[in-house]
Amino acid sequence: MPFRSILFLCVANSARSQMAEALARRRFGDAVRVQSAGSAPSRVNPYALRALAELGIDASDQRSKHVDTIDPSGVDLVITLCAEESCPIFLGDARRLSWAMPDPDRSGEDLSDAARMVHFRAARDAIAARLEELIRVNPAPPSRPERRGS
Repeated sequence: MPFRSILFLCVANSARSQMAEALARRRFGDAVRVQSAGSAPSRVNPYALRALAELGIDASDQRSKHVDTIDPSGVDLVITLCAEESCPIFLGDARRLSWAMPDPDRSGEDLSDAARMVHFRAARDAIAARLEELIRVNPAPPSRPERRGS
C-alpha cells in the first residue's frame, strides 16, 4: 500500500529520527511528506548533522519536535527507531513499523569524536538501507524535486 506521509519517531528527536527525516526527504522529495518527532525533544545532535553532511545533505534547519505537535490525520506511516528506550506513543490510524536501533550517540560511553562518528555513520547507513527496502517492498509515489518543509 503506497504511503504519502511518513513520521519517524524517537525519544529525543535528535539523532536517529532526524537522520531518517533528512534521508527520506532526499529520497522522496515532494512525493512524500516527511516528518520526525519525539516524546522528549531536545536538539538535533551535531554528530547527526555531520554524518548527513558527509552525504551532501544539509539538515541544519531541522529542529526537534514533540510528537504532540504532529497531526495524526496527516500521517500514513509511523516508523519508530527506539531500541533501548520506550518509544513515544502516536495516536492515529497510521501503519506502524519498528526499525529499532541503538542510539548512536552512546552518551553514557567515553568515546572520542572519531569513535562516536562510527556509530552515527552506522545508524545513518542502516536507516538508508531500510528506506530502500521499504521502497522495494512498498513503493512510494514517484519522487519530485526536493522540497524543504515541516
